Amino acid sequence: MTARLKVFLMILMTLALFFGFLHIFILHGEIYNFERLHIFLFNLCSGGTILLYFTEGKERLSLNTFFFSFLALSYAVCAFFKLYPVSMLIALVLAVIVEKIRIKRFTFLPYNFFNLSPVSENFHQASLLCLSIGLVVSSLVIANNEYLKYVSFPKLTMDTFFLGFSFPLSLITMSVMFSLMKNNVRFIIRLLKDAGFWAVNLGVIIFFLFIMFEKPKFQLIVTSILFIAVVVIFVLFVKLGIKAQQKKFLSSGMVFLLFTAVTGILYIILKFLPGYSQDELKFLLRLHAFASLYGWNLSGLAILCRYNDFPIMLDSKSIILVHWITVVILAPLGYYFKPFAVSAVVLYAVMLYFVLFSKGSGKTLNN
Repeated sequence: MTARLKVFLMILMTLALFFGFLHIFILHGEIYNFERLHIFLFNLCSGGTILLYFTEGKERLSLNTFFFSFLALSYAVCAFFKLYPVSMLIALVLAVIVEKIRIKRFTFLPYNFFNLSPVSENFHQASLLCLSIGLVVSSLVIANNEYLKYVSFPKLTMDTFFLGFSFPLSLITMSVMFSLMKNNVRFIIRLLKDAGFWAVNLGVIIFFLFIMFEKPKFQLIVTSILFIAVVVIFVLFVKLGIKAQQKKFLSSGMVFLLFTAVTGILYIILKFLPGYSQDELKFLLRLHAFASLYGWNLSGLAILCRYNDFPIMLDSKSIILVHWITVVILAPLGYYFKPFAVSAVVLYAVMLYFVLFSKGSGKTLNN
């Protein structure tokens, strides 16, 4: 990855977190939907660019990935300013770019989902497919909510749906994890890997449908199944993952993912019990969102950005500690208090700098 691309991604991801706090620095900032920029700049702009860059496997951004990055930024700005006709058009063009790259890397139809292809490859293609489908569906959601009004679900809001752009990042992180696992010919291991792939993909889709239809009991069941699937995948990764610096970062990311699963389950339970205020639930949801986006997803994106450079010369334990302090303490409090917001952005930027710009090393690190 070129230094110029690293600088671009560092600025973009730092701005993403900054926009998550901007509402408390601007008078009447709550009337502006900075949440969209907060989500889009991280998930779609930064994450989407890194995903396509990793898929193409080139040192520099290809023309396709460059245009994706430019149009993704345009999409984020248009969605923020509610320029919906332009947003819908850009989303469709973005989907075409993703599919062009996916088909070149894999095949038009995802045959590998149903054969003995490595599970890492299945997750990789599912990530790209999920991104392109999500872009198309986002255009349809905008058309329905703003113009056609064919379908009416209270939960089918654009802001709720836009959170789904984090799912492709989860899948590509899973892909990297499975690629770092030792090959094991035992039938039960292969069965558990395939079960993990289908449980994660189908589970999230079904969970989303239950959100739309407001079925909390079924949401709780599906979330519990997803939690079990993640635990199984984590155990496989711990047992089969090669001893490398990447494993430390991804193990931390998996703990973040388990943390989001627990907070998600807790939110569903508390939401339908008496005695809990909306402010308490919102803080729990905020904690859940930060751990998901800037904890779990960032762990995977960091590995993708330096994929060919590992091991890199930095203190892994210190970076992971700073990561946790930033995500589960400073960032959630920063949503409400300015000093914590400033501290979160500064620490986050410092962490990104060390992860992106630390020199690669030819020897194994034991940090």
